[in-house]
Amino acid sequence: MLPSLAPADEKQLLTFADPEASAAIGNGLAAKTLLALLANAEFHGVLPIMLRKLRQIGDARLPQDAALQRKLSELRDEATMATGQSMLLQYHGDRIMKALAAKGVPARIVKGPVFARKLYSQVADRPFTDIDILVDPASIEEANKTIGECGFELGSDQAESHELQEFKWLEKENSSLLIELHGNLVHDTGMRRRLSLGFRELQAIDDGETDTPAALLTIAIVHAAGGHKFHRLQLCVDVLQGVRSLKSPQDEARLLDAARMTGIELELATVLNVTGRLFGAPRAIELANRIKPDLSIRLAKWLITGNMLLRVNSREKLRSRLSRDAFRWVQRLARPRPYPA
Repeated sequence: MLPSLAPADEKQLLTFADPEASAAIGNGLAAKTLLALLANAEFHGVLPIMLRKLRQIGDARLPQDAALQRKLSELRDEATMATGQSMLLQYHGDRIMKALAAKGVPARIVKGPVFARKLYSQVADRPFTDIDILVDPASIEEANKTIGECGFELGSDQAESHELQEFKWLEKENSSLLIELHGNLVHDTGMRRRLSLGFRELQAIDDGETDTPAALLTIAIVHAAGGHKFHRLQLCVDVLQGVRSLKSPQDEARLLDAARMTGIELELATVLNVTGRLFGAPRAIELANRIKPDLSIRLAKWLITGNMLLRVNSREKLRSRLSRDAFRWVQRLARPRPYPA
């Protein structure tokens, strides 16, 4: 269980987690508070951003507490190793993509390294622990064969992987290197009757371009609400950065059309609403409110709150888990909205 945070400390955590918020928030904090914030930031996947901001403040201006200084040194060493791991993963991802291209298998890397490069001004703010490759379902067999030929072995059950359209591959010489092959970024079969985000849908959203803001934000929304059920802040930080990447009314219109096409209007309204309220981002809330609410959206917004997300691993974790599980059932039971093709 994480160290508990007072409401004022939760606001500090959110400011540390926001890549574009000022580092000055860390001035004057007690060592005990900083240690609790560091533990929460590590759990929520936003530690690299907090460590960067503390470096900007300077160790000389932080509390001269031995336990805090030891922890900072330890976390900085781990962050350096995580950066190296990300670079190694990127190398293997690029190698597999070249092998797929040589065989004529259309594919694209999604999430981690693409988010880091496209959504964050500081690439090191967004480390990643695997490489996600998306292909058309018809290409899964050839793509799996190719990844195996690149020195990886399947680490997930084959039958279950086919059902989920998610195959986990581990490097034979280093099992910490994980490649995930996807036929669809929506893995829950109960949800897939309503929403789908695959290779063809992303091509349609990009409309001849690559990794457009609308496509990246659509992926971030599905990642937050369709895969992990809001289990850490990093998911909403990706969404926050995705909203900031929308530079024009045309980008916003493309996003909303993508939501209708892929069936993620419920997810978009829910994720943008909670992200906007967590980080004080009115544009995210305004975009969420452009989706006409029905009963499922109203219920989802009631279930998924900032407190629910911040307290995933606190004394209130059972309440948080129940809310997130209930949200998953809302997703499964929600009716598809008509989309004029």
